[in-house]
Amino acid sequence: MSRRAVVVGAGLAGMLAAAVLADAGVTEVVVLDRDELPDGPRQRRGLPQGRHAHLLMTGGLRAMEEIVPGVGKRLLAAGAHEISLSSGVLARSPEGWLRRWRREGPVMLTCTRALVDWTVRAAVLEHPRVEVRRAAAVGLTGSAGRVRGVRVSGPDGEADLEADLVVDASGRGTRIVTWLEGLGLSGVRTRTVDSGLVNASRVYRVPAGAERFPLTIVQADPYVARPGRSAMVMPVEGDRWLVSCGGTRGGEPPADAEGFLRYTLDLPDPIVGRLISGAEPLTDVHLSRSTSNVRHYLDKAPHWPEGLVVLGDALGTFNPAYGQGMSVAAFGARVLGRELERAGGPDAPGLARRVLRGAARPVDAAWAMAVGQDVLYPATRGGRPGIADRAVTAYTRRMTRAAAGSFAAASAIWDVTSMRTPPTRMFHPSAALAALTGSPLPALSGPPLTPAEREVLDGLDRTGV
Repeated sequence: MSRRAVVVGAGLAGMLAAAVLADAGVTEVVVLDRDELPDGPRQRRGLPQGRHAHLLMTGGLRAMEEIVPGVGKRLLAAGAHEISLSSGVLARSPEGWLRRWRREGPVMLTCTRALVDWTVRAAVLEHPRVEVRRAAAVGLTGSAGRVRGVRVSGPDGEADLEADLVVDASGRGTRIVTWLEGLGLSGVRTRTVDSGLVNASRVYRVPAGAERFPLTIVQADPYVARPGRSAMVMPVEGDRWLVSCGGTRGGEPPADAEGFLRYTLDLPDPIVGRLISGAEPLTDVHLSRSTSNVRHYLDKAPHWPEGLVVLGDALGTFNPAYGQGMSVAAFGARVLGRELERAGGPDAPGLARRVLRGAARPVDAAWAMAVGQDVLYPATRGGRPGIADRAVTAYTRRMTRAAAGSFAAASAIWDVTSMRTPPTRMFHPSAALAALTGSPLPALSGPPLTPAEREVLDGLDRTGV
């Protein structure tokens, strides 16, 4: 029997969904996107955050590997960097500098978002059942009981594209709530928590001798009743540094080159500014503001049509400062694949509801982590910290202080931030004991640099700070 699935959106969530549908035996998988997709790792209009830093965490990479085997090797071959969270990162937390450890820890991949999307898309399009069409989806066809396809707008007007299963992976700009209302399904609850974060990024050439300098980050501090301000130097493909600054409402980074450098130097530690002051810029500063946390509680809807699945940012988006979006997209696609395998086909009764509920679990975990910090900033709109938030905040601060000199505490934080374990890992007995006893080592007075790294930093510094 011929079966067709239509995926709305050719971003990461959409292409991973297309891969699992093709592997599940769907005869034809049509991916719709309004953009003209580049034939290489280049920025496109439909990825407003694409120019800024993205981290592919261990948990997300594992999920991607299940769906597209070998994708990690493809990314590394294209120039992505493998970074150890235990030894390859210089991180100044709100509680001070974190130590680096020689013991093994989880890893992450760093590269441009454009490289991730292009690498995944190229791998998925090797499947003969998957094709991408440039078209805009403008609505759903069918009824409140079953979605039958997508209404598509093209040069010749609108047309209906029939499907046994529709996947909305259209991202932050999804119109899923409006589309459902067009089928007679209303009352979906949506919540927005907006810290007003502005991202500013610029690409630099890695200076000679600095090729192995660690990923460096000065984290925002949500505990001081002031706007959050942060900066990161991240190695990406092509012997480049991607430098991203982020500031919440009232502490936004500027778009001019001089102001960008000054912003990094005015952080609690000027290390990012010192590094880039001696590096050659390759681009202008790029700003973006589409950063709010938005949760569409589709999984809580009392009625849900057969034949419709929602994944990725179309289900929930998060402040990109926390590096969760790509991993959550992969988790959702993995849920779709596992449910298809159990159900035996895309038109199985109850499939859409099961996928939605399964995909919502990693969305909720990421939402709790992102919103739990964003509500602490004084100008955040859409939420204020409650008693539970303050209790979790107090515990998290204690754990972070302990992590400065406790491997057990640091391991718990790495496991959660790398998304290889759920947030409950922070409350396991070994982690709780580490938080209770605190750091057995004194606080660091500065970044934990090796002598060679300190020589690189001093050699690049043109600031006199």
